[in-house]
Amino acid sequence: MFKAVISAETLRDAVEAVSSLVDEVKFTLSENGVELKAVDPANVAMVSFRLNSEAFEYFKATPGEIGVDLVRLADVLSMADRGENVTLELDEENHKLKIGVNSLSYTLSLIDPSAIRKEPRVPELDLPAHVILPGAHLRKAVRAAEKVSDHVVLGVTDDPEDQFYMEAKGDIDSLKLKMPGAELLGLKPGKARSLFSLDYLADMSKAIGKAQEVKLEMGVDYPLRISFKLGQGVEINYLLAPRIEQE
Repeated sequence: MFKAVISAETLRDAVEAVSSLVDEVKFTLSENGVELKAVDPANVAMVSFRLNSEAFEYFKATPGEIGVDLVRLADVLSMADRGENVTLELDEENHKLKIGVNSLSYTLSLIDPSAIRKEPRVPELDLPAHVILPGAHLRKAVRAAEKVSDHVVLGVTDDPEDQFYMEAKGDIDSLKLKMPGAELLGLKPGKARSLFSLDYLADMSKAIGKAQEVKLEMGVDYPLRISFKLGQGVEINYLLAPRIEQE
């Protein structure tokens, strides 16, 4: 059993954060909310998210799993205006999700959860450095880096005037963003420098840009862990594998 009412904007933002990496997901329902873990087809990036019960206007569910096509769900949610709520109700007998948007009513066919790629195991990583900054700042920096290259270096130094930096180098142009510790919302100094694909970061940054603050955890040639919240009760985590820098 699953029945819920949630802000259309909240659900749209949560779906967008996941659909930037995967099209089909398995939602795990519990009495406390909805969660998922998924990895992209190339095994480069992982996303996990949780919609806690407090993110909903109304929420009631029994433990279970449902498979959802996020592209089709996003199409339905696009019909809702800002400020509107969406009602969700599971029709277990017919394997469908009923979605109400204002006076409109949709029936979304569900996917057999066993046909969806198995949930990934989230690796335990002890990442030595982290920074916290506004999501909009990171989104702007990623968009600037895209103009000169298809990859970017993220790092942390001991220099108080240059503690977090992003570098992008193309065949002709280059870009460097430097943020001193005083301009960051939070900082744990440590040795960190890794190269990442801008294609993935650009897709992730669409959701990240809506977050008031985002936490980046890094190491040397280690994956990048990105954590942020979208409003009350919506938690998103990304894990992005590094690329190996060419000498």
